[in-house]
Amino acid sequence: MTTNNQSFVTFPFVGMALDPIHVGTGGTRLGRVDNAIVRDPVTRVPKVPGSSIAGVIRAYTAMAKGKYPNCAGLGQPERVSAGGHCGKADCPVCTVFGFAKGIGSSGGFAGLAAFSDMQVLLFPVASQLGPQWITSPMALRQTGIADFSELGDLPEQQVVYRKADGAATQPSLNLGWLFLPVKTDWPQLDAIAQRIAALGIPDYIIRRLGVVSDKLFTHIVNSNLEVRTSVAINPATGAAEEGALFTYEALPRGTVLFWEVTCRNPKHFKINQDDVKAVESPEKVRDVVALAHSYLEHLGIGGMGSRGMGRLRVLATKEFANADKPGKEVS
Repeated sequence: MTTNNQSFVTFPFVGMALDPIHVGTGGTRLGRVDNAIVRDPVTRVPKVPGSSIAGVIRAYTAMAKGKYPNCAGLGQPERVSAGGHCGKADCPVCTVFGFAKGIGSSGGFAGLAAFSDMQVLLFPVASQLGPQWITSPMALRQTGIADFSELGDLPEQQVVYRKADGAATQPSLNLGWLFLPVKTDWPQLDAIAQRIAALGIPDYIIRRLGVVSDKLFTHIVNSNLEVRTSVAINPATGAAEEGALFTYEALPRGTVLFWEVTCRNPKHFKINQDDVKAVESPEKVRDVVALAHSYLEHLGIGGMGSRGMGRLRVLATKEFANADKPGKEVS
């Protein structure tokens, strides 16, 4: 199967939070914090929505290509026809990320790159042995990696499975406030560690890997989120403004996130009856998306970026194509 005949290719990406990441809901949770973060409605595990990723990646790609701000953001031109998405077939930003229908224009374009939600793959938790990175069968299956697709429930639900390190194994381990027995006899643990390592995750994380049940994973994540407190300052007095104290939660520094970008074949699309000229293949679409990764590491994603939050380092980029989802061949 050649790339020219593939309708799409899905590429996996892995990133590690260099700062806490706050992608808020604009609302609160009863008894928790004032500004809550987005959660999956089924698992209740925090995530970063694909819409948040796509918007930030588009803006940073536009910066990298010298197309900022016109080809970034909402893209609607002003009434005087100034600004807005250019919508040209040779624009790498408008072709890869799409463009809106402008005033008097013939139509928009959906774009060649589609972003999944960022899901928590490995979650850092404090313990008496130092930080541990915790995952679960559900979190592994959500990656879509074939090695994890048939991963079943753990043999025991109320334990944490860790690799034996050759020394005397700790009989129990605290993960935050939760104290669990430690088991090392799950045969799939080594294969999981090897597959995760292939995604570019550092070895110091692999050595501290732990697997818990899906039920415990949700509780561990939500019980160990970073919660910060801020207050508005009265400029006249230089003291805290009365009634202006608020709290907000975030995924902690060190969280490992997994997401996918599905890149459509530009040869199968036209823009205003013209062939797409900016990119020639799904791999080139991926390369345009990857231009934003260095910006993510410095400018970040989500809110509170001026308060020490948001930076994300992409660990696995174009080197790891998802061979399990190569797309469909069309004639």
